Amino acid sequence: MPEPNAPPLDPKAEVQLSKLLSYLLRHGAVKEKLDISSDGFVAVNDILARPKFKHVTFEQIQYLVDHNDKKRYELVQTPEGEWLVRASQGHSLKKIRADDLMEAITEPMDTPVIHGTTLQAWDQIKRQGLSKMGRNHIHFAVGLPDDPNVKSGIRKSSQVFIYIDVDKARQDGIVFYRSKNNVILSEGIQGIIAPSYFKQVTDRDHQRLDL
Repeated sequence: MPEPNAPPLDPKAEVQLSKLLSYLLRHGAVKEKLDISSDGFVAVNDILARPKFKHVTFEQIQYLVDHNDKKRYELVQTPEGEWLVRASQGHSLKKIRADDLMEAITEPMDTPVIHGTTLQAWDQIKRQGLSKMGRNHIHFAVGLPDDPNVKSGIRKSSQVFIYIDVDKARQDGIVFYRSKNNVILSEGIQGIIAPSYFKQVTDRDHQRLDL
């Protein structure tokens, strides 16, 4: 029997539920025949009706949304009382419209915009640019992984940090967005942000790497 006032999810169950919800909201909603809006919202009751969620409660989803350290999810209630949930970013679904999901950046950035990657990947990136790969957008953080203000957008395991010249890229027509959890995203041009928009590149020791 759970202890009084115990959270509805233990750490292991929280990770498992987050993986299920992340897949559904970012990648699998259409395949699973769930109604997902252009801004990424899905009805919580529709999710709970899925077989993989038959043992999940609304309270557990609410706890996950409230306590996720990366603020991956957003939970809202409609005027009619229906609860909806969405992923803040990271989608591969073509139905999702960036302008509906996020806020377009229209002013000069006063914070760094950084993409983290590995040394192995950097060899290709410095020649071909950053690619959105199978997702809708390339992801960036507004600082390095050790910055307490950075909750998401860059992996702590990153070995190489690519600083983007957002103002130059925007002048050339590249659109950038800010998600609800403060991740910066861009489709680039044909899915690519070219090396010409790299302001500087450093390693973990803050040493500059050759472009």
